[in-house]
Amino acid sequence: MPDVVASPKDKGAIEAIVIRPTENERRSLSSVEVTPERGVEGDRWFREAHPPLDHGQSNSCGQVSMMNARILRQIAVEDAAMCLAGDNLVVDLDLSTDNLPAGARLAIGDTAVLEMTDEPHTGCGKFQRRFGAEAKAFVNSPQGKALNLRGRYAKVVAAGTIAVGDMVRKL
Repeated sequence: MPDVVASPKDKGAIEAIVIRPTENERRSLSSVEVTPERGVEGDRWFREAHPPLDHGQSNSCGQVSMMNARILRQIAVEDAAMCLAGDNLVVDLDLSTDNLPAGARLAIGDTAVLEMTDEPHTGCGKFQRRFGAEAKAFVNSPQGKALNLRGRYAKVVAAGTIAVGDMVRKL
């Protein structure tokens, strides 16, 4: 945990970009376009919004999923397994609510801006099957929830192309 809680607070970097074109499919990318209308280009969020809205339109609260690279590396053990978490952006940044409350904004690359939402992101059955019951229990523990170890959701407020290695900074 010392490494995880030492995550940068104000600026970090994107370590991985993952899209989920279909259920259980993961593709790692070196760069991707993000837009307020479609979220992360190529990700199934646009077709299968999570969480869904009653009237069938996409819910931007779950548009982009993010996870801290330091905790994911510990849980996944191997970098190749990190994409199994299914988060669009794996970042070296403190994603705790204390550091990034709902409404906080992050600039990524030259033009993209994301806004943190208050949509809960917790470890589920798929997370447990991929990383184990202990990992799920840990990210869903009171400490894990306080630090948002399972990750955070954000919505795109300004479009742009983002890439692995791009700086992510708090606005």
